[in-house]
Amino acid sequence: MGPVMFVFDVADTEPGPGAPPLPREVEKPFEVLKGRIGDELQLTIENAKRDGVSITERPQGSQSAGSIQAAAPGRHLGALAKLKPVATYEKVPLRYELLLNANYSAESRYATLVHELAHLYCGHLGSPNEKWWPSRTELPLAAREFEAESICYLVCSRLGIDNPSAQYLAGYVQQHGETPPISLDCVMKAAGLILDMGRKRMKLRGAEGA
Repeated sequence: MGPVMFVFDVADTEPGPGAPPLPREVEKPFEVLKGRIGDELQLTIENAKRDGVSITERPQGSQSAGSIQAAAPGRHLGALAKLKPVATYEKVPLRYELLLNANYSAESRYATLVHELAHLYCGHLGSPNEKWWPSRTELPLAAREFEAESICYLVCSRLGIDNPSAQYLAGYVQQHGETPPISLDCVMKAAGLILDMGRKRMKLRGAEGA
């Protein structure tokens, strides 16, 4: 029952007279430096539904970009099965809930979406079907984050988005002298899948696989 200190998110404060501007990495640490996207964000959000991923965008503090977690069982999503001649939807079990900070730009929300989906498709949250992606929940935190940031860097670089992943990866290696034990196979497969999710509408998964 010690003393309590009340603090405020930097987004909820205003500078006083003559105060110097805050560094970008403090005010908006997850904002991309440059680059523009088109339909990749919304298309990826729609394609993620086939894997039972519900994605919500709502305002959060500046120090939070997004998160993903397993969902409570018993709910479903409506995933687009086909567009023509009439849009048809199929029920998919809700397995994961992903949150994006609506206060960030579309490019930053996309980079965050890539990072959180990277955790999913690298198996960091387990797997509903080992034929879809492996379950690798035993990985240490450093390896999980390095894989997710590597995938975010690869995907965003392919689209010309300069996001903070490169600084994270370089800073980790500089501090520790080597990379953690990651799976290059998982990184490349997840990066390729997420890129495809932003390029085209993907078929719903069957019982046997992709």
